[in-house]
Amino acid sequence: MSEARTLDALIVGAGFAGLYMLHKLRQDGFTAQVVEKGSGVGGTWFWNRYPGARCDIPSIEYSYSFDAELEAEWRWSERYAAQPEILRYLEHVAERFDLMRDIALETLVTSARWDEGKGRWLVETDGGDAFDVQFPILATGALSEPKQPDIPGLENFEGQVLHSAMWDDGADLAGKNVCHFGTGSTGIQVVGEVAKAAKQLTVFQRTPNFAVPGGNHPLPGDYLEDLLPRYPELRERARTSPLGWFHGAWEGSAKADDPDAREERLEKAWKAGTTGLLQAYEDLLFDEESNSYAADFARRKIAELVDDPEKARKLTPHGYPMGSRRLCTEVDFYEAMNRDNVALVDVREEPVVTVTAHSVKTDKGEYPADVIILATGFDACVGAIKAIDIRGRDGRSIRDEWDNGPRAYLGLAVEGFPNMFTITGPGSPSVLSNVVVSIEQHVEWVARCMVDMRDAGQPVIEATAEAETAWMEHAHEVAHSTLFPRANSWYQGHTKDGRQVFMPYVGGVGAYRAKCEEIAANGYEGFVLRGTDEMQQKDAVA
Repeated sequence: MSEARTLDALIVGAGFAGLYMLHKLRQDGFTAQVVEKGSGVGGTWFWNRYPGARCDIPSIEYSYSFDAELEAEWRWSERYAAQPEILRYLEHVAERFDLMRDIALETLVTSARWDEGKGRWLVETDGGDAFDVQFPILATGALSEPKQPDIPGLENFEGQVLHSAMWDDGADLAGKNVCHFGTGSTGIQVVGEVAKAAKQLTVFQRTPNFAVPGGNHPLPGDYLEDLLPRYPELRERARTSPLGWFHGAWEGSAKADDPDAREERLEKAWKAGTTGLLQAYEDLLFDEESNSYAADFARRKIAELVDDPEKARKLTPHGYPMGSRRLCTEVDFYEAMNRDNVALVDVREEPVVTVTAHSVKTDKGEYPADVIILATGFDACVGAIKAIDIRGRDGRSIRDEWDNGPRAYLGLAVEGFPNMFTITGPGSPSVLSNVVVSIEQHVEWVARCMVDMRDAGQPVIEATAEAETAWMEHAHEVAHSTLFPRANSWYQGHTKDGRQVFMPYVGGVGAYRAKCEEIAANGYEGFVLRGTDEMQQKDAVA
């Protein structure tokens, strides 16, 4: 191990969160370094380069708001930007703000250990580099650690296996027999594109998801001129809204509306895309009866869009409220399902028995495969953090702590791990919001906290166990006032005894922001701060 480099902060990850965190800390006079395991910046948008990858939030909303000149100079080409364009945007941000000089690429953080006597962390990488830092800031992303599926016999396969989160740019699917696993948000995007190239595409699905046509289209050349004068108002509206979007839910209750008026409104919302249908009525995520009207409407739409009644049956979701699993944005997915070269297997009705050298066998048939695609998601919210050997006070391991269910105070800090901040961690809006809005709020809160600590001569901050427990109980209570926990989804973590822990905070982006501001204004209520004198006393005792 090389001699440790001394910094105020080490930021892990060079996606939306890591780039802005570096920029903000520089502005506030801190020394900071980003380490990124990829060979380029972009985070999620560097790794997820599978066919069809694109954002499911409108581009003009899924972008930074911290710099008006950046907003004015960047022009998006589509309503929903594709991965290459989002990556170019983040590369532009890194270049524009001269961030690359403080970003170490192809560097994987392997461990982080708290030194109680010094009140600092020793962070080590796979290349032997070490950092002595006051603050490790984990900007690792909520959806960044790929989840490997348990498919019997996969190790027997002699063709190419591709995971959507680790895509091989050189993969050629033209004329190939492709077996594809997964029809979540990613899988739906992949299928729409792969179907156009493959000789035969067989889609293996466990749980059908509600998917709404995105209505993607090119943005007119003059869109920015119309938008810029309204941008400040729209950005502020997003910061105080429930989901971090420019526009909130339409007023009213689906169950109380006149049937004809309800049908008309749902049709309008369907054409507006994912953000439209979820917000057709303000009670869709809270009232089961109201939700059922929107869900039945979506089911009828699937039946209209998919020609084969048997495929339509398999693709139609039942057994959970619409929106309690991530509502997907589809581009060409239903069209792909109408192609002659696309087959659909429901693995609940036709389980996979084994994978052979050149096929996937079920209990009812055998499907040829030259390539297998795994669009099986992520170890959401916690996986990338648990991938690092993090040891806090008294050698406590974050892996062991979170094996009994993820926990964090505000999704920002974990009791027992002083000075460590988790951007969009469990217990924050994160994946149930426009995550760029939530990222900016977290970055700005962390930077403010660090400035306040510096000004007060208090080098150490730690969440209390009581505050952390109370927050997670509050997050659980709020979640169970909605329909979200009614689905078995990746929003749920689990304790050792099998109890569910709903990971995102569903109380609303605006309400969450206000609570964070209140906590900071009250002297960081729920945290314990230690001053320099206390640290010197600890050193003397040691």
